[in-house]
Amino acid sequence: MNFRSIFPPAQWLVEYRAAWLRHDTIAGVTLAAYAIPVSLAYAALAGLPPQVGIYGYMLGGVGYALLGSSRQLAVGPTSAISLMVAATVGALAAGDAFRYMQIASIAALAVACLCVIAWVFRLSMLVRLISDSILVGFKAGAGLTIIMTQLPSLFGVAGGGRNFFDRVATLVWQLGGIQWIVLVIGLVALLLLQGERLWPGRPVGLAVVILSVIVATALGLPALGIPVTGEIPKGLPSIAVPTFGLLEFDELFPLAAGIMLLAYVEGVAAARSFAAKHGYVIDVRQEFLGLGAANMAVAFGHGYPVAGGLSQSAVNDQAGAKTPLALVICSGALAICLLFLTDLLTNLPKAVLAAIVCTAVYRLIDIAALMRMWRISRIDFYAAAIALVSVLMLGILQGILLAALASIFLLLARASQPNVAILGRLPGTGRYADSARHPDVESIAGVLAFRPEASLLYINAETVMENVLAKVRALPDTKIVVCGLSSSPFMDLAGVKMLHDLHGQLVSHGIAFQIVGARGQVRDVLQADGFAEKTDSANWTRRMDNVLGDLRRE
Repeated sequence: MNFRSIFPPAQWLVEYRAAWLRHDTIAGVTLAAYAIPVSLAYAALAGLPPQVGIYGYMLGGVGYALLGSSRQLAVGPTSAISLMVAATVGALAAGDAFRYMQIASIAALAVACLCVIAWVFRLSMLVRLISDSILVGFKAGAGLTIIMTQLPSLFGVAGGGRNFFDRVATLVWQLGGIQWIVLVIGLVALLLLQGERLWPGRPVGLAVVILSVIVATALGLPALGIPVTGEIPKGLPSIAVPTFGLLEFDELFPLAAGIMLLAYVEGVAAARSFAAKHGYVIDVRQEFLGLGAANMAVAFGHGYPVAGGLSQSAVNDQAGAKTPLALVICSGALAICLLFLTDLLTNLPKAVLAAIVCTAVYRLIDIAALMRMWRISRIDFYAAAIALVSVLMLGILQGILLAALASIFLLLARASQPNVAILGRLPGTGRYADSARHPDVESIAGVLAFRPEASLLYINAETVMENVLAKVRALPDTKIVVCGLSSSPFMDLAGVKMLHDLHGQLVSHGIAFQIVGARGQVRDVLQADGFAEKTDSANWTRRMDNVLGDLRRE
């Protein structure tokens, strides 16, 4: 570890080219144009004042630029994190708006602290804690939940409800009170926002915001009772450490842990995709520091937790970003907006913000990925379905934590049921293959050859032995059992104990037992545990094909 490795600007500034400044400047301004409407919408989703969303993009971008390893990743508020904050902080704040903002900032600080702890203890394996299938289900559930929270604003009704299904029932009950002007505004905004498909990378959202403000002001919509954003304070955020003592840490820890897990997994996935596109490699451990620095900066600026997201990063990349300097330029553009332009956003209809959120999050619902899972791997589909339903029924925070547990359970379930290949000779050859995949293989009289296709661990050792003994009982003429370990790179104490037990049961029935094709670590464990006294250790390194060929010729 050295200074360059923990301070990435020391790497990319050295190789910075003058021609890149133009690209980074254009990307920074373009990202700011994207960030303004989205950050306003996400702040509303989080239940916070609109300027707080802009603080997130402005301060989070600078923090990540200092310590993040990706050159295209853009950091700011996200839809899922915004809803997690709204669902959790609202209950803790007990209706106090000042307390609400303070707790949101403390949550960002807690995320930053957890990121530093994860960096110190090298917990980058968290990126593998949630499988892709679980993440697809979680995103779909989050997308549906977020859209459901925004529909009342589109219809001009109060909404409400504890979870997705409650919100659906409440909305249906309130449909009689629709404000038709609000609905028209929202639907027109939704229609105009589809221009992002025709002009990807262009600030369509900002154009819709500007147009809606002009129309609302010209027609006097606020005077008609149409909900609008209202006055947004001018100026930059004051820098202060969030006030502690507002709540016990154990009340905030689940929120901070859930946000960190989701932010890290999604951020690393997005960063890796852009790194592969541009031919460099990110440091997954360093990403903890990048995410931590972003959230630390936001916490000191009265913001709420932020993360790297695929949508804003795609805008940054499509606009030509070469380095994280684009994030710094974006922050400068947002600072100018906060200093001079907030008055222009006063009459922005809330229905437009709801339309922006719906347009941004509908992409989370990846029907194609779910259908692909259904075709290829039903277990992955069921895992995704569990994550989706968990989010809909329990909420975003509980959903992400349950999704992580489901992912671990899925991993353990798969590891506990390894395939045990029963081998036979391919006709006309000296090669031996799995009889389940090659039904035409020829068996050798009196010989049962098997190959567990996984490491032999405490979680699967008994399953392997049960499968082998069941096959032996089905073949009463068996005289020798040959265990091939070429597909078992690792063995723990439970694995070697299973082999001892299997050897004992076979020998008690007059059946010989041999081990072949063992790898280095497995041979070391067998040797240390005295297995050489029970089987011919000379065979441990021999190929299964050769050993079975010799037995066939005997």
